[in-house]
Amino acid sequence: MDEFEKILDLNNEFEAERMKEILKEKNIPFGIVPVSDSAFGSIEILENGWGYLEAPSRFKNEILEIYAEVTGE
Repeated sequence: MDEFEKILDLNNEFEAERMKEILKEKNIPFGIVPVSDSAFGSIEILENGWGYLEAPSRFKNEILEIYAEVTGE
């Protein structure tokens, strides 16, 4: 089983949902971790964004390309 690592920060729930849809379609293993799960809550959201996406490192480049398409970056 591949070890997951943080791949990118997510700015909002819309980005998270869109990435979730696409990665499921492509059968890429991933996890989405909302920052609100932490003990710091909204303070951490202001500093670090809505949450982050984690996945095996071998998928990092593909995920970053997908994210760039989703966000238009």
